[in-house]
Amino acid sequence: MSLEDTLYPLLRLYETAPQPVKSLAGRAYRLLPTRWRQGRAYARFQQEAADSTTWDAQTLRRYQVQALRDSLLAAEKAPLYARRFAEAGVRAADFETLEQLQAYPLLTKQDLLEHREALVNPTIPAHERLYLTTGGSSGVPVGFYLHKGISRPKEQAYLETQWARRGYRHGDRVAVIRGGVTSSRAQGSIQSYDATRGWLILSSYHLTLERLPEYVAALNRFRPQHLHAYPSAALMLARGLQQLGLKLAFPLTSLLCGSEKLERESQRELEGFFGCRVFHWYGHSERVVLAGQGCESDHLFFWPGYGYVEFGPADENGHREIIGTSFHNHVMPLIRYRTGDYVRFPAARSGELPGLVEIDSVVGRDYEFLLSASGRQISLTAINMHDRIFDGLLAVQFAQGAAGRVEFRYQPGPQWQPDRLQSLRAGLLRKLGDDFSLTLNPMAELEKTRAGKHRWLVPWVEKAD
Repeated sequence: MSLEDTLYPLLRLYETAPQPVKSLAGRAYRLLPTRWRQGRAYARFQQEAADSTTWDAQTLRRYQVQALRDSLLAAEKAPLYARRFAEAGVRAADFETLEQLQAYPLLTKQDLLEHREALVNPTIPAHERLYLTTGGSSGVPVGFYLHKGISRPKEQAYLETQWARRGYRHGDRVAVIRGGVTSSRAQGSIQSYDATRGWLILSSYHLTLERLPEYVAALNRFRPQHLHAYPSAALMLARGLQQLGLKLAFPLTSLLCGSEKLERESQRELEGFFGCRVFHWYGHSERVVLAGQGCESDHLFFWPGYGYVEFGPADENGHREIIGTSFHNHVMPLIRYRTGDYVRFPAARSGELPGLVEIDSVVGRDYEFLLSASGRQISLTAINMHDRIFDGLLAVQFAQGAAGRVEFRYQPGPQWQPDRLQSLRAGLLRKLGDDFSLTLNPMAELEKTRAGKHRWLVPWVEKAD
């Protein structure tokens, strides 16, 4: 078990504590050995990630067959999987080749919404489960369980290993501009310090031209080696500084950009402005599959030891859906999980990492923002809850017309509890800030595209009083 996973339920308490308290607790925590903080699995996955890019075809196939078999055996103990496997005429004990996976049924986000508890392996005790939920960019609030001491240390080990392709080393100084809430006030502080990692946290909610000099001052004082940011936040920072004629007073080693799509043209723009390499990767909260750019190539390569990736049939644009099967999470394995994300394949392989599945890019929606009354842009990527705030909701959606006025539309499911509306509002306003007026509106069905896909943000035509 990792201490970080054990303490995870206290994360919100830590985040809301006064900075002196956070600094004292964080520094004490960092003095503990890494194997205590991250758990024994962390070092194992670090070594595995480093080795896996050099595996020959036989070694890679042998590893994936065994990891898939372990996941299928764990899944088969869960009621829903047991029933569906039996209906499909498959048995995990008979699994011997990668090709056999095609006979197993697909899993959807709707399955997680409607049958989450029936997908849990009951032979693993509840204290080894870590519950998370995400609204992601899909607007479908999915709850799921990770394996304590396994899933999150594995994720960190693989992330750090792939960041090393752009010069990252464990313990480097990092500044973060992602979803961290430094203040819920429009004119509040733009920064906090995460002493558990030694990272500077900068708000992605306060990136306005008027406040950019504060970001430059904070970065120049901290002098990070790496900037870890949403692509949209990194582009807002770069373009804003360019407009103001400002630059950082120190060199960055790398810019680490995940959680949103990053077009090649935008990557070149960031590299040109900041004068360093950008590293982009694809992953998701469910931790099923993970892909990152190479040392030289900007194509994305799927890690063969992280999870098993397949692709659905091509759509009208030649794009194919990512279908993944998780490794190592035996609390709630996700078997042939339809992610809803689509990839574009390259016209030709790069020649780097020849044994790995290679794609050109993940195809996603354009950056979507809410606009506050004071002109702040809030990336919808940042509105991503990892607690139970969305539990019981089938889908959620933002609607905006005038700046600062937002309607949050939600589709209740059979397990939704109306007495949780107050905590839902409080959680959303904590992210949005005090220069938003928020209306909550239950809906029988939310607006979709012509193709039937969910829309995360829609225009709101407010009725006159």
